[in-house]
Amino acid sequence: MIDLVKKKVSEEINVKKSFIELGVSNEVARAVKEMGFEEPTFIQSLCIPKILNGIDVIGQSQTGSGKTAAFGIPAIEKVSKNSNLIEVLILCPTRELAIQGCDEIRKFARHKAWVKVIPIYGGQSIDRQIKLFEYPVSMIIGTPGRVMDLMRRNVLHLDKVKVVVLDEADEMLNMGFKEDIEKILKDVPNNRQTILFSATMSPEIIKITKEFQKNPEHVKMVHHHLTVPTIEQYYFDVPRGVKKVEILCNTLDTYNPSRTIIFCNTKKQVEELMIDMQNRGFMVLGLHGDMKQNERTRVMSSFKNGKVDILIATDVAARGIDVDSVEIVFNYDIPQDEEYYVHRIGRTGRAGKSGKAFTLVSGRNQLHSVYNIQRFTGKKIEFKMSPSRQDVYEIKQHRMLSKVRKILKEDELKEYVEVINILVEEEYSSLEIAAAILKMNCEDIVPSSFNKNSLDKNLSDSVHSFKPRFKDVVKFRVEIGKNNLVSASHILSAIATQTNFSGKDVGKITLYDKYSIFEVPRSWIDTVKRTMENCKIKGIKVRALLVE
Repeated sequence: MIDLVKKKVSEEINVKKSFIELGVSNEVARAVKEMGFEEPTFIQSLCIPKILNGIDVIGQSQTGSGKTAAFGIPAIEKVSKNSNLIEVLILCPTRELAIQGCDEIRKFARHKAWVKVIPIYGGQSIDRQIKLFEYPVSMIIGTPGRVMDLMRRNVLHLDKVKVVVLDEADEMLNMGFKEDIEKILKDVPNNRQTILFSATMSPEIIKITKEFQKNPEHVKMVHHHLTVPTIEQYYFDVPRGVKKVEILCNTLDTYNPSRTIIFCNTKKQVEELMIDMQNRGFMVLGLHGDMKQNERTRVMSSFKNGKVDILIATDVAARGIDVDSVEIVFNYDIPQDEEYYVHRIGRTGRAGKSGKAFTLVSGRNQLHSVYNIQRFTGKKIEFKMSPSRQDVYEIKQHRMLSKVRKILKEDELKEYVEVINILVEEEYSSLEIAAAILKMNCEDIVPSSFNKNSLDKNLSDSVHSFKPRFKDVVKFRVEIGKNNLVSASHILSAIATQTNFSGKDVGKITLYDKYSIFEVPRSWIDTVKRTMENCKIKGIKVRALLVE
């Protein structure tokens, strides 16, 4: 079971059942429902009513807790229906966050046609962004530097702003935007509402809150430490162009668990993934909040009694699931809230049994979410190389051959031999007959490019195929190789785990008998030297040495 150790917090979390109960308009509640979200996250439940009531808020929460909706939804509600002026300004540290936040807020505002949201950020032609102001704009999401630039050019006017949001304020300060933020806050009306979100509360952040906020209420998330030694936690990088469902199915084929729960963030994703997996031959059912009670009961009964061994569920629908023999939990979607992660993976590793939790990660933003979850739970989530189709074929081949060997040793085969003799008399060889039966029953274990040596070939000289995004790379050597029965995935996992960098950026990994060579971006040199000074690969202590 999971042991949840509560830290001291500013207030207790009181989760509402619906967005309507938080005071959200019908238009926004409808948009949220269409997006597939069933209920607010903890931070949304706490912040939305306060911001709607005009209270200045300090939200202390990590990325991935659903905080964009926590400030974005009430900000939408603050926009006047008949105004063509900028009434909401949201500042964030990077162009990626500006674009991502704008996309999300537009979805929440889809049924409020008068709410016009645009992102402004550096790295794009400023002339192109200036043209955006030829039309009415009600909300701006931008980086401080570009906002200041447009203000100096007399393009961006903030004299009618009602709400200012500082998103990831600590990151903006770390990036040197302190002066820009202060100038912007001094330029907007004094009677505006100021919302600040930050993962940490440094002295610089506290100074800003004291100077620019009015009697703010501090909303801080309850943090839980995860103390489950029986749960192995891993994440898979999902390369660009690869479908998550491919990695999910390959992993299921590799581990062949007796019971699995796959978590998605929305009911729409549950339904789509369920159909996709059923089409691929998996026995799977879905569970989400819109299902009637008799449907939910039927699905849970099928899962508990083993008729179906894979359940796809949303966080809300999974409440109350009490099954002790779940071997693997998948986070198909990164959870909206770190707290959800704790409850999700707690479905496995019960009653003293071991369990595994795999999280599928697409892109750098989601990788940061994984790091935030690690800080939240106090437990390491290790990088793991996702299994390929070739890996799956080889594992299935080994399983099949082991089963055949067992039958040959233990079972009485006389009656079956008589059947085979009929075909032998027709001048078919026993090898041809065996191959035909194998094809008839086990087509999924023999790839089209099958190599008879693959069953015995555990290692290849270079099996890490990701190409680094950096042209300037350096080589490191570790004194461990094929003689130690390691694979490139073992070395890749050690690099990602020790350095906390993405495995996608590791270049070629070449294995020799007694040592191995791997490539990393030149900018990693100091980190690799420091973190891999004395690390373990397959239990063997090694040191990464720079190859000159």
